[in-house]
Amino acid sequence: MPRIGVLAIQGDFLEHGKMLEAISIDWREVRLPDQLEGLDGLIIPGGESTTIVQLMDIYGFRDAIKRKSREGMAVWGTCAGMIVIARKLLDRRPEPLGLMDIEVSRNAFGRQVDSFETDIQVSSIEGDPIHAIFIRAPVVTDVGPEVEIIAKVEDGKPVAVTQGKLMATSFHPELTSDTRMHELFCRLSSS
Repeated sequence: MPRIGVLAIQGDFLEHGKMLEAISIDWREVRLPDQLEGLDGLIIPGGESTTIVQLMDIYGFRDAIKRKSREGMAVWGTCAGMIVIARKLLDRRPEPLGLMDIEVSRNAFGRQVDSFETDIQVSSIEGDPIHAIFIRAPVVTDVGPEVEIIAKVEDGKPVAVTQGKLMATSFHPELTSDTRMHELFCRLSSS
């Protein structure tokens, strides 16, 4: 069983924890960089990306997460977390970690009132489509050669990508009862 941490400095980290508990994964809240030790995977949750990055920098997470990722720790960014792990943003701020070779546009689907839900097919997951909840969601605007697009919305915009042991989703799987995205991340973390 992989050991998974959820960055718990801002955002909806508890919802991810409940999803991990639903699939019998022991998890822990990560509030300080030394709590990354011994983890196979880290989830960076949705929230407010500028605030998350500011707090990460205050607490010294930037270099620690980059180092642990290079050493093989899997990282999954959901919504704001996608923005945090991107190589480049179309927006001026925040400064992302540059872990994943993707370019991202913040709030690409519009403001809070433009949030929506839809079903999407995820190529790495068998069975029925995933019900995806998009809240002020980002979108991937460019991918590097090693990035695999695993889901798109109806208009063809990429909303879920993987690159080795990195995963990013524009939507919030933790706000549904479907645990398959969390199961996929746990498989990445175990590989």
